[in-house]
Amino acid sequence: MAEPIQELSSESVALDDVTEVGDEKLYVSRLVSLVEERFSKAETSRRPYEEQWLRNYKNYRGVYDDAVKFTEAEKSRVFIKVTKTKVLAAYGQITDVLFSAGRFPLSVDPTILPEGISGDVHYDPADADKEGEEASPYGFAGDGKDLPAGATETSLKLGELEAKLEGKDVKEGVGTSPTSVNYNPAMIAAKRMEKKIHDQLEESEATKQLRSAVFEMPLFGTGIMKGPMAVDKEYPDWDEDGTYKPTTKTVPTVSYVSVWDWYPDPDAATVSDCQYSVQRHKMNRSQLRELKRRPFFRKDVIEDVVTQGESYTKKYWEDDLKDYQLDTGVDRFEVLEYWGVMDMTTIEEHDIEVPEELASADELQVNIWTCNGRAIRSVLNPFKPVRLPYYAVPYEHNPYSIFGIGLAENMDDTQTLMNGFMRMAVDNAVLSGNLIFEVDETNLVPGQDMQLYPGKVFRRQGGAPGQALFGTKYPNVSGENLQLFDKARQLADESTGLPSFSHGQTGVTGVGRTSSGISMLMNAAAGGIKTVIKNIDDYMLGPMGKNFFHFNMQFDFDKSIRGDLEVKARGTESLMANEVRSQRLMQFLQVGANPNLAPWMKSQYIIREIAKSMELDPDKVTNNIEEAQEQAMIMQKQQAEAQAAAPPQGGAPNPSDPTGAGNANIGVGMAPVPGEEGFSGNEPAPTEPPMQ
Repeated sequence: MAEPIQELSSESVALDDVTEVGDEKLYVSRLVSLVEERFSKAETSRRPYEEQWLRNYKNYRGVYDDAVKFTEAEKSRVFIKVTKTKVLAAYGQITDVLFSAGRFPLSVDPTILPEGISGDVHYDPADADKEGEEASPYGFAGDGKDLPAGATETSLKLGELEAKLEGKDVKEGVGTSPTSVNYNPAMIAAKRMEKKIHDQLEESEATKQLRSAVFEMPLFGTGIMKGPMAVDKEYPDWDEDGTYKPTTKTVPTVSYVSVWDWYPDPDAATVSDCQYSVQRHKMNRSQLRELKRRPFFRKDVIEDVVTQGESYTKKYWEDDLKDYQLDTGVDRFEVLEYWGVMDMTTIEEHDIEVPEELASADELQVNIWTCNGRAIRSVLNPFKPVRLPYYAVPYEHNPYSIFGIGLAENMDDTQTLMNGFMRMAVDNAVLSGNLIFEVDETNLVPGQDMQLYPGKVFRRQGGAPGQALFGTKYPNVSGENLQLFDKARQLADESTGLPSFSHGQTGVTGVGRTSSGISMLMNAAAGGIKTVIKNIDDYMLGPMGKNFFHFNMQFDFDKSIRGDLEVKARGTESLMANEVRSQRLMQFLQVGANPNLAPWMKSQYIIREIAKSMELDPDKVTNNIEEAQEQAMIMQKQQAEAQAAAPPQGGAPNPSDPTGAGNANIGVGMAPVPGEEGFSGNEPAPTEPPMQ
């Protein structure tokens, strides 16, 4: 369970509630107009992308766009949902790679040269009685390496280990003597931070949220995540009497944001370039009132907004996404969440309190929530460093837009071709499967029904003999249409970089009929997915992990997780086949059997990676550094006790080895020959008769 964090009150500045109704109305209108103006600008610029997203969605669902016009000759309306097949295949491959290790693909490691905490320290119990002190690694007075306030050399070096190693002669570096006890404070802090971040991600169901974002990447071209955000979470609890008393804690969380609900700065090509972004929420009354429990939301204004009634207005694309369900009205509220810059003049005009250290800035980042023309929350951006809490990852990167290009867009034209050729094939098969009749009505009784059905009887009239009905066979060219369909499908494979055999198509010919050949083809097909995974690492997982690190460093004062650390995205690591990766790691681990090379091995890292390649949780099946060190000390103690309790070997001292060290030489000696004493083949000696 994630530990509670401090509320943002120390880092956020809220807008004071005004007492006069007139002033409040004037003040709110200016803030709301700012948000709505920028939202309208972002919405207008986003319109071309929305139209493409709609086409992608309709191709995914197998629904013809309104722009498709059918002729009277076209009877078939068949839709071959190849887009859906490829989108789901890409989604499955991406999620399989990301979660192959069974955990969120993030890790925390110390930097190469950690600052503020030691990489390796040791102490030697054998040196406990020795006099003298080690020279300080932090220099001398006046050299610019002064200690931070409240810190000591020991606390900087050891971090959490300070209390455990108190009173011990701790030295920098790895101990070389057999009795040395080694620790890695930087690695211990990194793994504690990693464990905390993973616990927080588990609390917010980050895996589920990431899967939703990944699904929209091949479909719409962009997946969006948000966080970490501080929210109040209720944990069930019962007292001794069985009374339900839930506990509420403020914890960081991440969430998926649909591409339809996010309106970024239209002039930005990346999230870091955005001057602002607006998220559109669709809330019911309970959800809106729930905001009153969160910090700096204006409770009185929210209640007034609820009293005014629902005000949600559907966008033009929502009916398409809902498959044109029966419109019964929308009992919801439209809430706009604005994150972006505001110039200092506007801030001062609206009496937003600014900390003294920020008073000289030209503009500041703010967070404003609006609903029904009212501002329900207005605060300065609480995060340090200042950031927008959104991550937009493209399926295929477009260097000129913040929105990416999806798989469905790349095969938009080929999907149209496949539908057209298949409709032609079906219509032709229907025509060629039936006879077309030519009727000579002069030979038939007038007024007869010309419908055809089995057992139909036509009445002829007298006159010149002749055939009244002529059957004509329509030529069957559906095979040619199906060939064109297959060609269009091949083009779809090429345009998407996702060949059909990679998601289960049979009938592969040529080199693909052998095991090595299909392996080569699968490796080649993985190239496109590799790029997508790399985008997820660079645009989402990496920045998100760093922001979780900054969040904990800012709002959590646990010194055991603080240090010179770096967060790494591990999505691309899973692209290598686990079997191959495991074999290579095991082979490399064998190198450590050489005593000359063993000191250069990072055994702990290798063992953890082996566990990952076997799809095991390394935190559950391996010891951390501290636990491993304690286990090693226990084994050394047990070994020493066993040697001390062992009984001495042999009896009386060997004259050739008076020291008892066991270094005496054993002579070869000579075997007895026949007749000599000791030879087993000699005649037995005569015995004396008994005395009478």
